[in-house]
Amino acid sequence: MARRPIETWSFALIVVRLGRRFLVVQERKHGQLWYLPAGRVEPGESFAQTAIRETMEEAGIPIELEGIVRVEHTPSPDGHARMRVIFVARPADDTPPKSVADEESLQARWVTLEELEQLPLRGTEFRDLFQHVADGAPIYPLSLLTHEGAPYR
Repeated sequence: MARRPIETWSFALIVVRLGRRFLVVQERKHGQLWYLPAGRVEPGESFAQTAIRETMEEAGIPIELEGIVRVEHTPSPDGHARMRVIFVARPADDTPPKSVADEESLQARWVTLEELEQLPLRGTEFRDLFQHVADGAPIYPLSLLTHEGAPYR
Protein backbone atom coordinates (compact mmCIF):
# COMPACT_ATOMS: atom_id res chain seq x y z
CA MET A 1 0.00 0.00 0.00
CA ALA A 2 1.35 3.42 -0.96
CA ARG A 3 1.93 5.92 1.79
CA ARG A 4 0.15 9.25 1.87
CA PRO A 5 2.56 12.10 0.99
CA ILE A 6 3.59 14.43 3.81
CA GLU A 7 2.37 17.95 3.10
CA THR A 8 5.38 20.20 3.73
CA TRP A 9 5.37 23.99 3.89
CA SER A 10 8.75 25.33 2.76
CA PHE A 11 10.16 28.76 3.65
CA ALA A 12 13.29 30.80 3.04
CA LEU A 13 14.55 33.21 5.72
CA ILE A 14 17.25 35.68 4.77
CA VAL A 15 19.83 37.32 7.03
CA VAL A 16 21.07 40.25 4.93
CA ARG A 17 24.13 41.82 6.46
CA LEU A 18 25.95 45.06 5.68
CA GLY A 19 28.86 45.49 8.06
CA ARG A 20 27.38 45.65 11.57
CA ARG A 21 23.86 46.25 10.27
CA PHE A 22 21.10 43.81 9.37
CA LEU A 23 18.11 44.27 7.06
CA VAL A 24 14.70 44.22 8.73
CA VAL A 25 11.21 44.60 7.32
CA GLN A 26 8.09 46.07 8.88
CA GLU A 27 5.43 43.61 7.86
CA ARG A 28 2.01 44.58 6.58
CA LYS A 29 0.55 41.53 8.36
CA HIS A 30 1.46 39.98 11.73
CA GLY A 31 0.58 43.17 13.63
CA GLN A 32 2.90 45.34 11.53
CA LEU A 33 5.85 44.11 13.57
CA TRP A 34 9.47 43.94 12.41
CA TYR A 35 11.00 40.73 11.06
CA LEU A 36 13.67 39.61 8.65
CA PRO A 37 12.90 39.07 4.95
CA ALA A 38 11.24 35.67 4.62
CA GLY A 39 8.56 33.86 2.71
CA ARG A 40 7.07 30.66 1.40
CA VAL A 41 8.55 28.80 -1.54
CA GLU A 42 6.18 29.03 -4.52
CA PRO A 43 5.51 26.11 -6.91
CA GLY A 44 8.46 25.54 -9.26
CA GLU A 45 10.75 27.81 -7.23
CA SER A 46 13.96 26.86 -5.43
CA PHE A 47 14.76 27.99 -1.90
CA ALA A 48 17.46 30.29 -3.29
CA GLN A 49 15.06 31.83 -5.82
CA THR A 50 12.57 32.39 -3.00
CA ALA A 51 15.22 34.14 -0.89
CA ILE A 52 16.12 36.54 -3.69
CA ARG A 53 12.47 37.21 -4.61
CA GLU A 54 11.22 37.71 -1.06
CA THR A 55 14.04 40.12 -0.16
CA MET A 56 13.32 42.20 -3.25
CA GLU A 57 9.55 42.18 -2.67
CA GLU A 58 9.66 42.92 1.05
CA ALA A 59 12.73 45.16 1.33
CA GLY A 60 13.41 46.42 -2.20
CA ILE A 61 17.02 45.21 -1.99
CA PRO A 62 18.70 43.03 -4.61
CA ILE A 63 20.92 40.50 -2.85
CA GLU A 64 23.71 38.03 -3.43
CA LEU A 65 23.39 34.85 -1.41
CA GLU A 66 26.56 33.95 0.48
CA GLY A 67 25.65 30.72 2.23
CA ILE A 68 23.35 28.82 4.54
CA VAL A 69 23.19 29.14 8.32
CA ARG A 70 21.05 26.04 8.71
CA VAL A 71 18.24 23.91 7.37
CA GLU A 72 15.32 23.19 9.69
CA HIS A 73 12.68 20.49 9.33
CA THR A 74 9.83 20.33 11.84
CA PRO A 75 7.34 17.48 11.54
CA SER A 76 4.02 17.73 13.33
CA PRO A 77 1.96 14.87 14.78
CA ASP A 78 -0.87 15.58 12.33
CA GLY A 79 1.25 14.42 9.37
CA HIS A 80 2.35 17.82 8.10
CA ALA A 81 5.81 19.37 8.22
CA ARG A 82 7.56 22.70 7.90
CA MET A 83 10.98 23.17 6.32
CA ARG A 84 13.02 26.37 6.52
CA VAL A 85 16.32 27.23 4.91
CA ILE A 86 18.08 30.17 6.55
CA PHE A 87 20.38 32.04 4.18
CA VAL A 88 23.02 34.71 4.71
CA ALA A 89 23.27 37.36 2.01
CA ARG A 90 24.75 40.75 1.25
CA PRO A 91 23.26 43.59 -0.78
CA ALA A 92 24.12 43.34 -4.48
CA ASP A 93 24.45 47.11 -4.80
CA ASP A 94 23.72 50.40 -3.00
CA THR A 95 19.93 50.32 -3.45
CA PRO A 96 18.33 51.83 -0.34
CA PRO A 97 15.70 49.81 1.55
CA LYS A 98 12.04 50.25 0.69
CA SER A 99 10.52 53.40 2.15
CA VAL A 100 7.07 53.35 0.50
CA ALA A 101 4.51 50.82 1.70
CA ASP A 102 3.00 48.33 -0.73
CA GLU A 103 1.11 45.03 -0.52
CA GLU A 104 4.26 43.18 0.61
CA SER A 105 5.49 45.35 3.50
CA LEU A 106 5.34 48.80 5.05
CA GLN A 107 9.06 49.61 4.98
CA ALA A 108 12.53 48.20 5.47
CA ARG A 109 15.70 49.47 7.11
CA TRP A 110 19.23 48.66 8.15
CA VAL A 111 19.70 48.32 11.91
CA THR A 112 22.45 47.38 14.32
CA LEU A 113 21.73 44.81 17.00
CA GLU A 114 21.39 47.67 19.49
CA GLU A 115 18.89 49.54 17.30
CA LEU A 116 16.92 46.34 16.79
CA GLU A 117 16.09 46.38 20.51
CA GLN A 118 14.10 49.59 20.01
CA LEU A 119 11.70 48.09 17.46
CA PRO A 120 8.53 46.09 18.12
CA LEU A 121 9.62 42.63 16.94
CA ARG A 122 7.76 39.60 15.71
CA GLY A 123 9.37 37.35 18.30
CA THR A 124 12.96 37.09 19.47
CA GLU A 125 14.08 34.23 17.22
CA PHE A 126 15.55 36.40 14.48
CA ARG A 127 17.30 38.69 16.96
CA ASP A 128 19.06 35.60 18.30
CA LEU A 129 19.80 34.53 14.72
CA PHE A 130 21.35 37.95 13.91
CA GLN A 131 23.49 37.69 17.05
CA HIS A 132 24.55 34.17 16.06
CA VAL A 133 25.68 35.43 12.64
CA ALA A 134 27.39 38.49 14.16
CA ASP A 135 29.27 36.16 16.53
CA GLY A 136 30.76 34.26 13.57
CA ALA A 137 28.32 31.39 13.06
CA PRO A 138 29.47 28.79 10.56
CA ILE A 139 28.09 29.59 7.12
CA TYR A 140 27.73 26.56 4.89
CA PRO A 141 28.16 26.71 1.11
CA LEU A 142 25.12 27.21 -1.09
CA SER A 143 26.01 23.88 -2.75
CA LEU A 144 24.75 22.18 0.43
CA LEU A 145 21.27 22.68 -1.00
CA THR A 146 20.80 21.28 -4.49
CA HIS A 147 18.17 19.59 -6.61
CA GLU A 148 17.62 15.87 -6.62
CA GLY A 149 19.81 14.11 -9.17
CA ALA A 150 22.47 16.84 -9.29
CA PRO A 151 25.93 15.45 -10.03
CA TYR A 152 28.28 14.80 -7.12
CA ARG A 153 31.55 16.70 -7.31
